[in-house]
Amino acid sequence: MTKEKKFKLAVLVSGRGSNLQSIIDSIERKDLAAEITIVLSNKSSAPALDRCRKHGIESVFLDPKLYSDKLHYDRAMIQLLQKKSADLICLAGFMRILGKEFIQAFRNRIINIHPSLLPAFPGLHPQRQALDSGAKVSGCTVHFVNEEVDAGPVILQTTVPVHDTDTVETLSQRILEQEHIIYPKAIQLCIQNQSSGRRT
Repeated sequence: MTKEKKFKLAVLVSGRGSNLQSIIDSIERKDLAAEITIVLSNKSSAPALDRCRKHGIESVFLDPKLYSDKLHYDRAMIQLLQKKSADLICLAGFMRILGKEFIQAFRNRIINIHPSLLPAFPGLHPQRQALDSGAKVSGCTVHFVNEEVDAGPVILQTTVPVHDTDTVETLSQRILEQEHIIYPKAIQLCIQNQSSGRRT
């Protein structure tokens, strides 16, 4: 059996890292022909960093306070990720807007997961937006990142029904369960398409 090339993933996190965990689990199950070479966080207290320690994955806390402005912080991230030769950058609850220079440095190689069926309900609090609008269906979307917030080309989506009894918490939990399923699948699609020299 031919050994499949492992793509190098960089994962950017700010919080608990449940989507990071789904990526780790998929790699350990060998569903993903990839390896996580670095996890970068802008929060020193992010539980996602504990997940990295548990699985022996290199992680870095890059403190925004050490940089004079957003541009210099982005440049520090670019330098770190380029040193790790990241093939694909996966945003997993990374609570910072990436600047133009960062996006240009990794054009078509940055993906994000968002808890709505984009283009519906972009930005903050999409579950609340869905409930307030009276939507009967929501879901989650994996998409490429471009200069517009939550507006890059869609890679994969899945739907979740919105119940009359739903709260933000119950809807968020059902959407999150689907995020854990489709994010690794979307990464695998990106890997396959990079292998063939095409973009999803």
